[in-house]
Amino acid sequence: MTSTRATRSLPPAAKEWNLRLYLSEHDPATTARVVLDTGDNLMESCAAAHRNPYDMAVPEIGDELAAGRALIAMGQKLLRAAAGDIEEAGAPEEAPPAPLWLPRE
Repeated sequence: MTSTRATRSLPPAAKEWNLRLYLSEHDPATTARVVLDTGDNLMESCAAAHRNPYDMAVPEIGDELAAGRALIAMGQKLLRAAAGDIEEAGAPEEAPPAPLWLPRE
């Protein structure tokens, strides 16, 4: 029996990572959990958003804030992992880019 389900094939050099984003709302707080499965590693990050009790309840705002924060945290974890891998590989450290402006004192 042959399957009628289309099989997706990726080019040999392509990879697919799966990311799941879970949101949980317990007013006035919303939490987000991001799970990234690279096939080789599983990474997780979490973040929250808290509504001011005097503000109008708009659940989408809490979802967006918590999700955005969790995704930023995941990005930071990925960058730290890459930096560690670069160091382990013995690659020379790049100088940080020059700032576009200096902070006011």
